[in-house]
Amino acid sequence: MPALAETTHANAHSARTLRKALSDNPKTRARDLADSLGVTEAALLAAEVDGAQIARIDPALDALFAHIQSLGPVLALTRNDSAVHERDGTYLDYHSGQHASMVLGPDIDLRMFPRHWVHAFAVTRGDRRSIQVFDAAGDAVHKVHLRPASDIAAFDRMVAALRLPDQSDTLPLTPREPVEAPRSDPARADILRKEWAAMTDTHQFLRLCAKLKMNRLGAYRIAGAPYARPLAPHALDAALRAAAEGAIPVMLFVGNRGCIQIHGGPIHRIEPMGPWLNVLDPGFNLHLRADHVAEVWLVNKPTRHGAALSVEAFDKDGGLILQLFGKRDPDTERWADMVETLPREV
Repeated sequence: MPALAETTHANAHSARTLRKALSDNPKTRARDLADSLGVTEAALLAAEVDGAQIARIDPALDALFAHIQSLGPVLALTRNDSAVHERDGTYLDYHSGQHASMVLGPDIDLRMFPRHWVHAFAVTRGDRRSIQVFDAAGDAVHKVHLRPASDIAAFDRMVAALRLPDQSDTLPLTPREPVEAPRSDPARADILRKEWAAMTDTHQFLRLCAKLKMNRLGAYRIAGAPYARPLAPHALDAALRAAAEGAIPVMLFVGNRGCIQIHGGPIHRIEPMGPWLNVLDPGFNLHLRADHVAEVWLVNKPTRHGAALSVEAFDKDGGLILQLFGKRDPDTERWADMVETLPREV
């Protein structure tokens, strides 16, 4: 997406310009139109705010999820620049947290980081309704799309309860944070490997990186086998196809700064379409820009329950696109055998 020149709210003329662009391009996806105009998706949506069909609502998670849980079956969508993760289900088992919150339902499984839930909208377009949340820069964090079986009255109650007093058509935005480049310290590689080997939980890894002043990809690049091994970029495609063909259940993570969405279970139908590689299953879709995949790593993190083996993909800037784990017992061994067959980096 082009860099944003504006770091404050757009003026009224800008909002009119955006509304005209929307009117002139009714069939263009909002994100694609925003990219072509050099604005964020949130700024484009804000230009249409009227307080009724498109309303600005409170993005605070506790109040928002109290209502989302009442909507019944919906579609949950989380994306980054290279992958879109869509999961049908009902939001259940919400857990609040100051720094991280969770939804732990059997179908919709989320990790949310509240400080990035900055702008929220309730959107009604004909018979289509959604809740759309964006970060401070105006980039999408999470979306909830209602399905035919969703509770429309609950949606209306949510909008009435959470509608903000400010229903202006301009939006205060801050500059987008750039992707952090890979960061490592080869002088500490031995310390990294020693403490990596002593981990008992995958969540300890990022704390280890922070302590050693590294980040995820930087640590992978210096850890070496058996901790992190480079794979060929097309190994991600191979892993998805092998999991589908072998009926190996997976845990598939796609996220951004504000939300991580997880699919747990088998995948079946893999369909390429231009640069996109798609998983098109009942209840779960993944849309992956395969041409964005620059690095793929096979990562081994020890836990008290055994090794957690993941296939992880990064873009050219070092941004994490997705993580793919095998679901644990009884399929752990089949997953471990499969990832050893993936093509290595040459």
